[in-house]
Amino acid sequence: MLLTRVYDALLTVAYPQACRVCGGSVEERNLGVACKSCWKATRVFTGAETICWKCGALSPGIDVSPEILPQVRCRQCDSQAFTAARAVGLYEHGLRASVLESKRRPHLSPFLINLLLDAAQREPLNNATRIIPVPLHDKRLRERGFNQAAVIAEALAKRLQLPLDEVCLTRIRGSEKYRAGLDPKGRRDTVNGAFHVRYPRLVENENVLLVDDVFTTGATVNACAATLVKARARQVLVLTIARGKS
Repeated sequence: MLLTRVYDALLTVAYPQACRVCGGSVEERNLGVACKSCWKATRVFTGAETICWKCGALSPGIDVSPEILPQVRCRQCDSQAFTAARAVGLYEHGLRASVLESKRRPHLSPFLINLLLDAAQREPLNNATRIIPVPLHDKRLRERGFNQAAVIAEALAKRLQLPLDEVCLTRIRGSEKYRAGLDPKGRRDTVNGAFHVRYPRLVENENVLLVDDVFTTGATVNACAATLVKARARQVLVLTIARGKS
């Protein structure tokens, strides 16, 4: 530990890395692209928040006892095909910078991996028996060179010792590259019929942990979940690095 602290201090002086949030110096290499202050300012979920048990939407200003938490529902996600969705935290500060970095290069910081592990080991995600990343369309994969969801899934599979499945779920139809300006219906329309399960027997009766970088409206993970459920997956549990604030 002392050696690590000395190394981090020398690294900060010799090769300072600018925080992608505030522009200051990142004190430790394991923090990734954000400094300690920006990580401290990031809303990271602990599992004690009052959220919709199904989609993970925050219920600000509402406090309930721990035993009541599994009964909380926003009702807006009732029709979604996934069983439950969780995120490490909100799409802000350190998590936002980490998501953007994950699209630039196939690497996750040890700090972020630990946050993902914490989330994956909580109820109900800890019931997962198989990990599947949200796939990219072949054209997008060639453009980027890697699938950031697969990078997340691989890191989790190694540490949770669960099967990593990158072959069953495929994307057979692409979507617009930039969807930020689309409303929820527009986002749903871009992913309807976009996914296919190539080997249904591999997902039958499995509790699938579906992994992606961001949960915005839930359209993408819902389309994937619907496809997996149709292939007789028992449950589809969703984990993302971050969740949009709205």
